[in-house]
Amino acid sequence: MKLKSQLMAAVAGMAVIAAAAPAVAQDGEITVGYFLEWPMPFQYAKVNGTYDEEMGVKVNWVSFDTGTAMSAAMASGDVQLSVSQGVPPFVVATSAGQDLQILDVAVSYSENDNCVVRADLEIDKASAGELAGKKVAVPLGTAAHYGFLNQMNHFGVDIGSMEVVDMAPPDGAAAIAQGAVDMACGWGGSLRRMLEHGNILLTGAEKEELGILVFDVTSGPAGWVAENADLVAKFLKVTGDANAMWNGGENRDEMLAVIAKDAGMELADTDATISTFVFPSVDDQLSEKWLNGGAQTFMKGVADVFVQAGSIDSALDSYANAVNTGPLSAAQGM
Repeated sequence: MKLKSQLMAAVAGMAVIAAAAPAVAQDGEITVGYFLEWPMPFQYAKVNGTYDEEMGVKVNWVSFDTGTAMSAAMASGDVQLSVSQGVPPFVVATSAGQDLQILDVAVSYSENDNCVVRADLEIDKASAGELAGKKVAVPLGTAAHYGFLNQMNHFGVDIGSMEVVDMAPPDGAAAIAQGAVDMACGWGGSLRRMLEHGNILLTGAEKEELGILVFDVTSGPAGWVAENADLVAKFLKVTGDANAMWNGGENRDEMLAVIAKDAGMELADTDATISTFVFPSVDDQLSEKWLNGGAQTFMKGVADVFVQAGSIDSALDSYANAVNTGPLSAAQGM
């Protein structure tokens, strides 16, 4: 299996690229990365132009398939902020030397990130050992990759015996539908399509009991954030307001229709997906559970799992410097 070489090849140049990337975005404009088929309240503000209005700059939005691609785009300077980047791809990038920072907790979603076993294999958690030697599509360096490693470790499956193929979730969904792989891992719309052809091994609640947390963050290059702290705070304020509006429930139907269209999803699918998401309040995000200690500890655990699996060379001693609560604290007071 060439899992480590594949993953490291994807991130090896990031630190070098980041060193050469411009620290300041083009005057009057910034570019923000996000995911299609990943419905979130911020998209209501995105469509309505609230970010542009509140920040005083034009916000260009570009979609990605994986969080590792987001890291590469931030390393090159093409993207200044990424919304809902998975913690594992963030950890992979920072462990490789890329100077990124977590700025907020975008969403928690243990039910919406998982691995699916092809139905005709008739493998469930009672027979998971039969996955040894099987072919699996995994988006390397992502939350799905982290969950895959932990689930296989839990079931005692030797990952070294498996053929692990690096595939973005949409490709993994197509592969399992075609019978080209035995298992595929992913999230969102891709996960829903995977489930049409197979079954999961563990529920979200069962994964959480094993310590497999699944949450995304808003991230950005540390240098750019330092030079644009006020702009970042305004961005996080708009996001926080959109989350509060959604959590309040009064504007849910209006928001859902806008979010669904922007996410490129049917209304029913959007409702089914976003209903399993949790959007922590700004107060919660600044608590010990999340950005005041919890996230830093969790990142160290993710990194150590990746090192043990041979997916990355080494972990940082601490990920404390990879979290910057300054802009979010400022947003709280706006």
